[in-house]
Amino acid sequence: MFYIPENKELTKKDIARIIDHTQLKPEATFDDIKKLCNEAKQYNFYSVCVNSFFVPFAKEQLKESDVKIASVVGFPLGAMDTASKTFEAERAVRSGADEIDMVINIGALKSKEYKIVEEDIRSVVKAVSPHIVKVIIETCLLTDTEKIIACTIAASAGAQYVKTSTGFNKKGATVEDVKLMRSVVGKKVGVKAAGGIHTFEEAVAMVKAGASRIGASRSVQIVT
Repeated sequence: MFYIPENKELTKKDIARIIDHTQLKPEATFDDIKKLCNEAKQYNFYSVCVNSFFVPFAKEQLKESDVKIASVVGFPLGAMDTASKTFEAERAVRSGADEIDMVINIGALKSKEYKIVEEDIRSVVKAVSPHIVKVIIETCLLTDTEKIIACTIAASAGAQYVKTSTGFNKKGATVEDVKLMRSVVGKKVGVKAAGGIHTFEEAVAMVKAGASRIGASRSVQIVT
């Protein structure tokens, strides 16, 4: 589901079903990932989002559940070359990832090298099709005009989602950015709000603004 009607009264169960329960810290251990997966099963989160190294382990932990696995690509800078991003995405999917969250080439975008940006995304999308690709545009580093261009390019390149943030930069998701991104991509492309979402009220505000997926590391706090 890419779009949730604004007039729907959201419950914690509704929010749980669109959460990508996230653990991407460099110091994350196998025990941390096991805990992440157990929480995802317990609270019925949509997916777990992990670094590609942990995808096979998460797959084993989740084998008797319907929780999906998302893996990040080009994370958190987006400055890898396209061939490397594509290879990383392919490997993640072969290892068991259901979805890919890739970071846009921010430097190329800000240099107005839009063809490079689009080819970067399109290569990953093509390599892992029909798996879902979410394009992280890192809104805190972009002007509103650049956000509009980034979302337009991502949709044109075939990405199924645009995503606000890595959560590793100076600012995460804002209601204003989610509204802007939704206004650009319409209802055919999803919008994922991620970074700095800590409460149920904040998650609901993001959904009301147009988010169809929530990325959070404090997911249990959000739904309890």
